[in-house]
Amino acid sequence: MFDTLTTAALADELSRRLLGGHIQKVLQLDAESIGFEIYAERRRQFLVASASGRHPRLYLSSDRLSADPSRVSPMLLLLRKYARGGQIVSIQQPPLERIIRLSIAKRFFMDKNREPVEDAADDTDEGEIIYVDLIAEIMGRRSNLILVDESGKMLDAIKRVTPDMSRVRPILPGRPYIVPPPQTKLDPRTLTSRQIAELVASDERDRDLATLLVNRLAGFSPQMAREAVFRATRDVQFRLDTGTSPDAELALNLDVSIKSLLAPLTSGEWQPSIYREDERIVAYGATRLEQFAEECEEETLDSISRAIELSADEESDAAPVRHAQRRARLVAEIGQAVERAATRLYSIEQEQERAKQVESWREQGEAIYAHIHEIARGQTELSVDGMTITLDPTLSPSDNAQAYFERYRKAQSATANLPELADAARTELNYLQQLQTLADLAEGIDAIEAARSEWEEWRRPAAAQRGGRGPKRPKRRQPIVYRTPRGDTIYIGQNGVENDAVTFDIAGPDDEWLHARGVPGGHVIVRWAGDEDETVLERAAALAAWYSSARTSTSVEVDATKRRYVRKIKGTGPGMVTYRQERTLRVTPSSPEDLGLESANKR
Repeated sequence: MFDTLTTAALADELSRRLLGGHIQKVLQLDAESIGFEIYAERRRQFLVASASGRHPRLYLSSDRLSADPSRVSPMLLLLRKYARGGQIVSIQQPPLERIIRLSIAKRFFMDKNREPVEDAADDTDEGEIIYVDLIAEIMGRRSNLILVDESGKMLDAIKRVTPDMSRVRPILPGRPYIVPPPQTKLDPRTLTSRQIAELVASDERDRDLATLLVNRLAGFSPQMAREAVFRATRDVQFRLDTGTSPDAELALNLDVSIKSLLAPLTSGEWQPSIYREDERIVAYGATRLEQFAEECEEETLDSISRAIELSADEESDAAPVRHAQRRARLVAEIGQAVERAATRLYSIEQEQERAKQVESWREQGEAIYAHIHEIARGQTELSVDGMTITLDPTLSPSDNAQAYFERYRKAQSATANLPELADAARTELNYLQQLQTLADLAEGIDAIEAARSEWEEWRRPAAAQRGGRGPKRPKRRQPIVYRTPRGDTIYIGQNGVENDAVTFDIAGPDDEWLHARGVPGGHVIVRWAGDEDETVLERAAALAAWYSSARTSTSVEVDATKRRYVRKIKGTGPGMVTYRQERTLRVTPSSPEDLGLESANKR
């Protein structure tokens, strides 16, 4: 729900209420959230910025913020240094991005013993004004809060991203800040009637219209796409292959609906709304959402921050706090093991790079033998074949060659097992990343405890080898099971043990196996009730994307193959497999409820 329109409405609201305000306090609300007390409009206001992977958000809180004073992080200390006592001088949103940049100016003095000045704007004494930017990237699991200096270098981030975690966009202190890669899609703000007609007439008729808009229009979230489709057709699930509306009429209606949906971007006339069903918030938006208005209780608010806050409060109440805390501790423990495994793999790879020099020692020994008659006793170097070879003047040419060969043999012996060590470290890292993802997605105490049991079993295998009791295993749970309207059965694993069970114990060789491509996630099995059905397969793929680390992405690649082509990876934890003969589907992650699937078990 935190999409481009929400971000734009929030940027407008923050500009009206915070621009020129002075930051009086900075608080660490939790490991991934920062709070600010800002004096603006002659009153204190409270800004919450959270990079939580589950519920990222940015909003003005209606309540005073409080935090544990003993909770301190490097990011908090830098914000206290550069932001506390500073003034907010600019608030910007890059077009069509879920990013808000707050520019902060603060005066620093040469006299370090001088008391800090809270109101830098009113101080005319000597000193230098330093500018920093706090960049809030509210982008699902990739959300982050990044502090950037005047030169564009990152001072720190609430979540550091190493090159092993992302080779494309590492986020670490001292590196230049790079904006997320631009979207190579059509700009919906300048979309012409002809382009819309081409979209409607495209060959992508195996997808519903909302999915097509998400895939082809920059900044279009699934909720925005469904709203545009509903305004045009009165059906959020409208498919291009239904033939219920001529292409020309559909293109005209869609042109009108997209323009009306994006109109507040230029007019600034936002209409923040929330929608309740059975007294629970099911959606909110920066504009009125007609797709929910008929079946839900609609409430119009005067602030997009209030809509975000109400939704955040309900999400925090949805699960017992103790369960969320236990899951967070588990994810953090596994995360430490992930960092250690990544560091170990990096060290081995560096050693492999250094090992490449070994071959040069053999080549130098061979070169000495090839030119042995040209070398005089006492000579200190040999230049030949583009190489300059250092010689020991106290040794004969033959002994010099033998010395290089001996160095080569010793180094080769020492590095012979590096490829195996690298493969083992890479396999361990992949397993731990999968375990961490599935633990983070675990819902309910049973799922959390099953993930913890798997983690404990991996962490302390030596106890079982010594004959000790080891960690107590909970009773094995049944995997999630859903039924489609025509009777197909879909099984989903939520941890490594369940993944093994659905793939190798439950599934038959002709059942369909699915997994989100290239990211950790659950295994999904489809047992057909009749002939294979492409619509059912797309639903199962959307589930595989939902039960993966790519849940918050707008488009995810999912691999599908027959169960017979899936094999376990020996020597690693449960749920790690290889597969072949796959085909790849691109889908939008969707929950079972959104897909209209009926649960076939009681969890």
